[in-house]
Amino acid sequence: MKQPYFILVLAHSLHGRLRRVHIPQQVLYVVFALAILGCFTVFGFVSSYARMLWKVANYNSLRAEAATLRSRYQDLQRESNQKDQQLAALQLFASEVSTAYGIKRRLEGPSDIAREGRLVPSYRESIEEYNFLKSANFSRFRPSYTRLWRMGVGPSIWPVDGRFVGAFGSRSDPFSGQQTFHHGVDISAPVGTAVRATSDGQVTHAEWSGGYGRLVVVEHGGGVQTYYAHLSRIDVIAGQAIRKGELVGALGASGRVTAPHLHYEVRIGGQPINPYNSLTRSTVARAATKDLPF
Repeated sequence: MKQPYFILVLAHSLHGRLRRVHIPQQVLYVVFALAILGCFTVFGFVSSYARMLWKVANYNSLRAEAATLRSRYQDLQRESNQKDQQLAALQLFASEVSTAYGIKRRLEGPSDIAREGRLVPSYRESIEEYNFLKSANFSRFRPSYTRLWRMGVGPSIWPVDGRFVGAFGSRSDPFSGQQTFHHGVDISAPVGTAVRATSDGQVTHAEWSGGYGRLVVVEHGGGVQTYYAHLSRIDVIAGQAIRKGELVGALGASGRVTAPHLHYEVRIGGQPINPYNSLTRSTVARAATKDLPF
């Protein structure tokens, strides 16, 4: 039995010859099936490419949103650090005011608590104390850090003879490139340069401390502390009393640094403040007395 087939007629435009091509029915079905398969394949490639484009666009959008959130977080962190510094200064100032005006209340009483009364003031007494503080004349008081410096408690000399290379505040992190808050100042000098205490006090920390490297912390009283970081050598021990100008160690590059320098911090109540004020005062004082006979 003959198989069914299709006849394709081809005609030459010049010679007028006709040519018949017999195409079996099965071949035509195969060609048709291959065409459908090709259409599905092309459709699959197109849809896959479209999904990839959508994912890339979504990824770029999420990355932009993450960058915006990171920037907002850094701004909030910077504001939080500034508020913490202001709060520490206000707390110390409030303590000075309370002591000066004799309104500091004693929170510890005798063993007979019932006879002594309340350990803390009532709400009405707190309001009265607040109104008194608000109405009192405090014009003769200076900011706490200035008062401590004048009283000899605050740092008053340069910790190392070097060059000022890093300021206090927001800056770009040298390792990550992101905005961070720098809690102190950086002073550059050769490795081994003597690092000295900037005020009288007591050493509370003298050992390795993570990114600080070899770190010395000195407590000066009144809630004031100074930090001396990235030392190459520590010449004091914890608990040791130290005088202004005495050696605490040697400048180095220990810890998380890119070059040798001293990282110097001043903290009040645990909160970092800008030590640049004490450095500039020390420079002015040194320049003003350099020609005196003592």
